[in-house]
Amino acid sequence: MNNTISRIIRRFEHLKGTPDKETGAGSPEVKPQSETGPVIRKVRQWFSLPSGKIPDQLAGKRPAKEPKNAFSSLMEMLPVPKKTHPLPGLQDCHTDDEIVDRIIGEHQQYEELPPLPPFTGVDENWVRDRYWLVPPFSYVNITKDWEMNTRYEIIEPKVTEKELIILEETYEQLRTLLIYDSPVKRESELDEEEVRSIIRSFDPKIPDDRTNILVYYLNRNFTGYGKLDPFMHDEQIEDITCNGAGIPIFIYHRKFANLETNIVFGNEELNKYVLKIAQKADKQMSLTSPLVDAALPGGARAQITYTDIISSKGSSFTIRKFKADPMTPVDLIVNGTYNSELMAHIWLCVENNKSMIVVGGTASGKTSTMNAISFFIPQTTKIVSIEDTREIQLPHRNWLPMRTREGGKNLDAGDVDMFLLLKTALRQRPEFIIVGEVRGAEAQTLFQAMNTGHTTYSTLHAGGVKEAINRLTHDPINVPSVMFEALNLMLIQGLQYNDGVGFRRCLSLNEMNVSEGDIRWSPLFEWNARTDRFDQVFTTSKTLDAIAYSHGWSPGELNAQVQVRKKLLDRMVEKKITCIDEISHFINELRKNSEQCRYSKE
Repeated sequence: MNNTISRIIRRFEHLKGTPDKETGAGSPEVKPQSETGPVIRKVRQWFSLPSGKIPDQLAGKRPAKEPKNAFSSLMEMLPVPKKTHPLPGLQDCHTDDEIVDRIIGEHQQYEELPPLPPFTGVDENWVRDRYWLVPPFSYVNITKDWEMNTRYEIIEPKVTEKELIILEETYEQLRTLLIYDSPVKRESELDEEEVRSIIRSFDPKIPDDRTNILVYYLNRNFTGYGKLDPFMHDEQIEDITCNGAGIPIFIYHRKFANLETNIVFGNEELNKYVLKIAQKADKQMSLTSPLVDAALPGGARAQITYTDIISSKGSSFTIRKFKADPMTPVDLIVNGTYNSELMAHIWLCVENNKSMIVVGGTASGKTSTMNAISFFIPQTTKIVSIEDTREIQLPHRNWLPMRTREGGKNLDAGDVDMFLLLKTALRQRPEFIIVGEVRGAEAQTLFQAMNTGHTTYSTLHAGGVKEAINRLTHDPINVPSVMFEALNLMLIQGLQYNDGVGFRRCLSLNEMNVSEGDIRWSPLFEWNARTDRFDQVFTTSKTLDAIAYSHGWSPGELNAQVQVRKKLLDRMVEKKITCIDEISHFINELRKNSEQCRYSKE
């Protein structure tokens, strides 16, 4: 019966002149005929039409014979509509490739970066990777040494003694001219024309290319992060760690894991630098308050210790970086964390309001994956996200991000935890709730939200499905097993290593089931470590079957929906489309057209 209703409604909505669902505007006032009375009442009920108003297409029509029921009668009276498409010409597409080509169109490639300088002072065979950080000034060489350890080396332009004097004089003059009274102003760019005029006042004959280099250093030191500024421009870096004076900076690279760098701080230099970082975050540090947790401009998080009161090696800091642009489904496919087929299945599930928990260990990329799959949420859907630290970034406009707050040492009453935020979110009638990570009582509320019809996504620290269930069903979380009936999928992600190089992989996508109080799971996809491929291991899926049932799709049509999404993902990877706005636009275009572009491939 539900399938019949869905088909009738879909056909009815395609009719030209369909009345407004609230007012029935545009529909003639006609006295319903007795034979069509049950049909008209059903139409009026579905579309809330005022009494006596029916669509033009039904006015004066009579069924061929006495109706056995309202549904069959309405089906007879409705003309077969022509398919209409939001994108011009899409009705002429006959294959998935044509649909994808029409959606993406003639995508313009981004302007390529200038070529890197030739190798100097290092054997090309020992270089594992190199790329620009701040083109055309600074870049990085990731090399192996004679002990086969991988090292991260920042290369910046060299300056002469004369240029160094000009740089110092310009720096001092700028300090007297610029007054910083807020963190926002500290992050603003310098007026380059003014800076150039000051530089030329010291040396009128300095060439333009050398002036550009001095402007780069002034921007780096004034509005940037000084010696660490090139690190902050590297999207591949997740963590920057300084363990003390005289010790090289270590970073965590998305591709090469932990790497030693060629940047080292002296003792006094490091003490001044940690004070500068705290100042950027609008925090105060002193011998009486030597610990600071701060949010830096741009969203990075810093944990700072001052002098050797806390750390025996002196001042130290750890900066946790987040990508300026959020991780997208295209990024995950390019990195090999997922393939397009697995991602297409996830896309279809997210689009159809299936709840999911992303499970994994430390640094396995759980939040990045949750952020990426959130791109598949329809654009106008109401979303509320709840986090301890702001990490989730969505392109949706109807999105309310919230985060917890600590009231302070003597302000416990001012604490706002995830449990309170989640209860608040439920009063806002969101369709999707995204929780950064569940650890305690908020998990029970999250499962309550699932069981009351909200689609929810969250992350959980655990090694696999069994460990995740154990955490969720025991102290301190204690989610009743019957509540798992509302959880559709559990995604397992892990950080793997090969020859000392770390990489992330989706280990499995699992469908959750509850039978007589027992929580069970069935894998849909599994990662094959030998082949580094994702194997489809299911023949039937209750989640996918439910999606097909709700849309009235046959198995062939369901497969067609997966394949057209897979092809769009493949095409975006092929064309190197990384802009979040473009990716979001293409995903939304396919979603809008998917209902009209169904091809049976049975």
